[in-house]
Amino acid sequence: MFSSELNPEQRAADIKSLATEEFDIVVIGGGVTGVGAALDAASRGLKVALIEARDLASGTSSRSSKLIHGGLRYLEQYDFKLVREALHERELMVSSLSPHLVKPVGFLYPLHDRAKDRAYVGAGLALYDVLRGFKRALPWHKHMSQKQIAEIAPSLRQDIVMGAVKYYDAQVDDARHTMMIARTAKRHGAVIATGVSVESLIRDKKRVTGVKVLDSESGKTFAVSSKAVVMCAGIWSDELHAKFDITPGYSVAMSKGIHILLPGSAIKSNTGIILKTAVSVLFLIPWGDKWLVGTTDTPYNGDRAQPTASMEDVQYILDQANRVLDPQLKVEDIIGVYAGIRPLVSNKSGSATTKLSREHTVDRSAPGFISIAGGKYTTYRVMGKDAIDLAALELRKPIKDSVTEKLPLVGADGYFGLVQQSGQIATDSSLSEETVIHLLNRYGSLIYEVLDLVESDSKLAALLDPSLPYIKAEIVHAATHEGARSVADVMSRRTRLAFEAENSGAHLADEVAKLIGAELGWGVKERKASVAEYLEIAAEDEAALTNLLNSAI
Repeated sequence: MFSSELNPEQRAADIKSLATEEFDIVVIGGGVTGVGAALDAASRGLKVALIEARDLASGTSSRSSKLIHGGLRYLEQYDFKLVREALHERELMVSSLSPHLVKPVGFLYPLHDRAKDRAYVGAGLALYDVLRGFKRALPWHKHMSQKQIAEIAPSLRQDIVMGAVKYYDAQVDDARHTMMIARTAKRHGAVIATGVSVESLIRDKKRVTGVKVLDSESGKTFAVSSKAVVMCAGIWSDELHAKFDITPGYSVAMSKGIHILLPGSAIKSNTGIILKTAVSVLFLIPWGDKWLVGTTDTPYNGDRAQPTASMEDVQYILDQANRVLDPQLKVEDIIGVYAGIRPLVSNKSGSATTKLSREHTVDRSAPGFISIAGGKYTTYRVMGKDAIDLAALELRKPIKDSVTEKLPLVGADGYFGLVQQSGQIATDSSLSEETVIHLLNRYGSLIYEVLDLVESDSKLAALLDPSLPYIKAEIVHAATHEGARSVADVMSRRTRLAFEAENSGAHLADEVAKLIGAELGWGVKERKASVAEYLEIAAEDEAALTNLLNSAI
């Protein structure tokens, strides 16, 4: 078995492999679909490499609603196939594939008409439960009275909310989950290199036989040979198709979704809340001791790398939430905002993004070149499988079937037993049980990688920030095991300090740089440069939030 560690030594070795070996498949893109495809290929015994121009999950896969769900609203569009598929994947993740990362979360669906709403919503949620099949990792939905709702969710307006139906979906730290899929692919033999961008395709007549890439660290370009190339570029698909002079059978319509972060005191509820809106749904999602509220669904044509929220976006979310909340949410309550872009498959120009399918498309637009777009975060595993199934035809040899449906991610093995031993682990490691539970829900059985760091240096047991649960060993671990190559990688994706900490965590950047600098071989110059890079990002985020708050006054 290969090591799952992602670090500077691993990257250097994998860069060498890229330049000197031939692969069955090269995957372009380190979002959830790309890492899912790499894991699918590697676990079939194929020789696979994954290259990502920036960082793992640096695009859409770190900016989602952080829900693993069937898509309740797709029932109204009669998209039963998509809902059934997504619910099946949700059950797998919660029960066996990644229970340390994907957690059940309850939602209340408020009812305004005791008879009509209860019958209509109840029937829909009954169908939602039935479509998941015979597996029962999550509880069945149940009806609740107005009196029960007043106790569970005091913030729901008692004058208009006559009751509710409670149902369950699941939530995840999307960037962390994506990175753990990449580590699992690495464990099964995948070559993985971030900071490597594709300059062009290599062709033998009409057949694609590899890619020419640029390593951002060394500045060197070199060729990577492969029998097939699978592009999982999400919102960058159209841009790369044009760059590669490829004409695909689809285009990608970009849809912007924003979320606001609120303090826990802003909404008094012991569970999440879902609201139907005129164009979509709105989720009020518990996130630690805070709330995430979103999302929007609007066409987008701006900067793919740095999407931003407008005051119109924010006001829409506040207006929709305030239909049922008392006290009302105010703009000044907001402590963070982030925006993401969905890559929706479009076959007709001008289609409204709310009407476009969330199903995915796999396309062979040239011999040896496969691309995939669309889909939902929840169905990443199916998307990876479908992409590799089609790419396998290019290999002209028998290959084994996909096994990812029964392949747990690293850290899942033994997780449930370790949770029951959390008290003993706390005693043995001299950490609080609260910290141990926090670590188990981020690393699962890989917790000992972090505990080993604490054992070697007890100072790493300290909290990075007194108001947040991360310990310093986790920051070091991000560089030694999780492929973090900058302060931004750690703040924005290996942890969520960028939107959980005050002022985007700018006051933590120096300490983070010191902790990872030794592992990354940095001198003073490199450390200052990485801090400056993150502070610029943080300043832009804080300025955007300040502008939003000021524009509302």
